[in-house]
Amino acid sequence: MAKVVFRPSGKTIECEVGDNLLEVARRADVFIEAPCNGSKSCGKCKVKLLTGEVNQEVSSHLTDEDKANGYILACCTTIIGDIEVLTNSSLDMAMRGMKVEGGDKAKDKALFDKAVEIAENHNIKLENNIKKTCITLDEPTLDDNISDVDRLERHISMNFGKQMTYDIEVLKVIPKAFRKNNFEITITYREFDDRLEIIDVEPGNTESELYGLAIDIGTTSVVVCLVNMITNEVVEKGASGNGQLQFGADVINRIVYAIKKNNIEKAKAAVVDDTLNMLINELVKESGVKRNNIVSVVASGNTTMSTLFLGIFPDYLRLEPFIPPFFKSPKLNAKEVGLDINPSAGVYLSPNVASYVGGDITSGVLASGIWANEENVLFIDLGTNGEIVFGNQDFMMSCACSAGPAFEGGGISCGMRASAGAVDSVDIDPDTLVPKLNTIDGEPAIGICGSGIIDLICEMLKKKVIDRRGKIHRDLDNERIRFDENDIGEYVLAFAKDNEHLTEDLFITEVDIDNFIRTKGAIYSGAATLVESLGMDFDCVDKVYIAGGIGNHLNIENSVFIGLLPDIDREKFQYIGNSSLIGSYLTLLSDEAKAKLEEIGEVMTYVELSVYPTYMDEFISCCFLPHTNIDAFPSVKAILEG
Repeated sequence: MAKVVFRPSGKTIECEVGDNLLEVARRADVFIEAPCNGSKSCGKCKVKLLTGEVNQEVSSHLTDEDKANGYILACCTTIIGDIEVLTNSSLDMAMRGMKVEGGDKAKDKALFDKAVEIAENHNIKLENNIKKTCITLDEPTLDDNISDVDRLERHISMNFGKQMTYDIEVLKVIPKAFRKNNFEITITYREFDDRLEIIDVEPGNTESELYGLAIDIGTTSVVVCLVNMITNEVVEKGASGNGQLQFGADVINRIVYAIKKNNIEKAKAAVVDDTLNMLINELVKESGVKRNNIVSVVASGNTTMSTLFLGIFPDYLRLEPFIPPFFKSPKLNAKEVGLDINPSAGVYLSPNVASYVGGDITSGVLASGIWANEENVLFIDLGTNGEIVFGNQDFMMSCACSAGPAFEGGGISCGMRASAGAVDSVDIDPDTLVPKLNTIDGEPAIGICGSGIIDLICEMLKKKVIDRRGKIHRDLDNERIRFDENDIGEYVLAFAKDNEHLTEDLFITEVDIDNFIRTKGAIYSGAATLVESLGMDFDCVDKVYIAGGIGNHLNIENSVFIGLLPDIDREKFQYIGNSSLIGSYLTLLSDEAKAKLEEIGEVMTYVELSVYPTYMDEFISCCFLPHTNIDAFPSVKAILEG
């Protein structure tokens, strides 16, 4: 046996000699970034060996300087004895750290209110069949000695004219609840035409306490809103990195991990126990809401996230002909899923469309109102999986492109999701090449998020640090420009020697830039192909809706400049927020919205880009700044050639 100590957390675990360090870290619940899921292809699982010795495979991802400073790659390391290793704790906290913030912030509220307005303008009422009512039962006597359940059933039959159904979790609380307040109780129930389905029974009058959860299960980030279902107010909002990040940055690596060594339950636990329940605990603590009063959940995620959320075998999602295990999920309750709320709470998953267009998109389309729009709308969800919808009230076409995690900081040397300390905008001085960095919440810079990467690449192109291929000019003489022994160029945003909060320099490499160019190319080529499939071009697009967490900080002008978005009238672009979360919110509060959501899932047509004749040619053309066809970007051409 060997002992591994992880610093700075101090977590310690015993393992077998010969175990892989990355796998040991996962067992210890220590986050080490591994976008490739330990396939030894990305070089991001770098940690520092503090004490002890290991067996280390040769890897081109470690420089001579890295080796001299004691750095190793966790996926290439075999444990042979007791060791201590140092992980990047700041990025760990940034990727997985939780943040709970009030749900009444102006920007969030405006986005939620806009979605509600769209729904109500098209006769979708914010009403649902979950209700809460205080009743008083006849107390039992020797002459009236029927069972507790029969007593409640009799009252409902006489006063509601309906049958009653319930589960064992309700039965467990009934005896004490009846007697605590002399048979005055509050029942929470779903009302149907022929029956009341009892969710909970509480002593006394608790009619005002009725809550639900609206959830977005993103590949990189998870967001949960605690909603007062009586007032429709978002009481608290919390966000966290998806606990599955430790198993890979994208859905393919998550699937590969889940099907090996019976890891499906581990993948499920990472998102349910380590992410959602942790967020729920924080929301309950901050709000003072009793978890038993959380009686309904609507969750939206891509098809892989929904599948792993339920612990279902996912492998056929990635294998041609790409068949999901379900489009609509079965009827679920919180206990079955494992959520730490009222065990009888209903859990609803937004319906999927295809293997790579999931409930996050149907939910987003519901929130955006494309289904009711007379104009041609291009909907782009900028996330780990780039999903795109083009349509109006008469048709909706969808596609997915493998964007990868770069928009949320994954797979980038110093990348992180958009949280405190992330660089979200950059301006480079043309003479000194010194960058001016803006960070989220004004915290010291510890990494760079997607919007910051867009700004940085745009600035590097404008200020002639890189060429249109994304390569750093070799003739620049500046301390912020350097090259490793493999002649891979780097640009330094912040030096560790000048910033005590950094353990390493904050930088971007040519490899990072190349990865991001492919990411932005996937989005642009997917959108272009989808529009072209209908015999149209970008001139036919009346509105462009940008969804996803990156949009909070996205600079449209810079996004066009690098070729992420089409060069059309900037007035057509509109950020609509986390549309997956907003759609979940609407569905939580409205049965009619739920019906519309399911209709959207049924009518949306999916285009498989991998078999579309012109897609690959378009993608290759997009792997340039902004595009090999510069004439498609006249405003950029004027600047670059001016």
